[in-house]
Amino acid sequence: MSDAPLEGKLGLVTGASRGIGLAVAEALHAAGAHVVRVARSLQAGTADRRTDVSCDLADASAVERAITRVLAERGVPDIVVNNAGIFFIKPVADTTPEDFTRTLTVNLTAPFLILRALVPHLVRRGAGHVVTIGSVSDHRAFTGSTAYAASKYGLRGVHEVLRAELATTGVRTTLVSPGPVDTPMWDPVDPDSKPGFTKRSAMLQARDVAAAVLFAVTQPERVDVTEIRLLPTVYSPRG
Repeated sequence: MSDAPLEGKLGLVTGASRGIGLAVAEALHAAGAHVVRVARSLQAGTADRRTDVSCDLADASAVERAITRVLAERGVPDIVVNNAGIFFIKPVADTTPEDFTRTLTVNLTAPFLILRALVPHLVRRGAGHVVTIGSVSDHRAFTGSTAYAASKYGLRGVHEVLRAELATTGVRTTLVSPGPVDTPMWDPVDPDSKPGFTKRSAMLQARDVAAAVLFAVTQPERVDVTEIRLLPTVYSPRG
């Protein structure tokens, strides 16, 4: 493989200010792509093949404005990575309607809005790659994860429908479903202090997920890597 297999390509990654999103953005950049990083906490600007876009992905109008800006200033992305998400652990009775709604908004509705805005452009071009960052929770149930599981199972459904709709268009789709990854999302949970949880030292690293994304998007055009599942070698059944 070339040292810069994505040279001349444009990538867009949501939730790219930290954790998996940041690692994915850095991996695409290292492979030669110009990367648009989208996150609420970023300051807008462009430098060194990076364009940062500040956007609250829970705000549908803000998402529309952000994608309109990207299309006008950078063009149609070659690689779209829907990564942004929120996560918490609460029993169903303690999960408020506001908790549930916000989780679905960020983890499921925002990716839909990104896809709705960009997929028609990819189809018209006849090329592109949509990567969805799912979770082990998109195919396994864990207690305390009502909202998160609903969002991730839903995201898997979106991916499967998108894969069917785009099958003959030249646009590829990949779902990457990792087990627990040591990112700041785990800080409020403190899994090291809870029995049955995978310890943070044994979790996947964000760079492991980024490597899976890079593998998928650098395959020859004839190869469509439809799904990748990653688990830590030492893995607790609790997650």
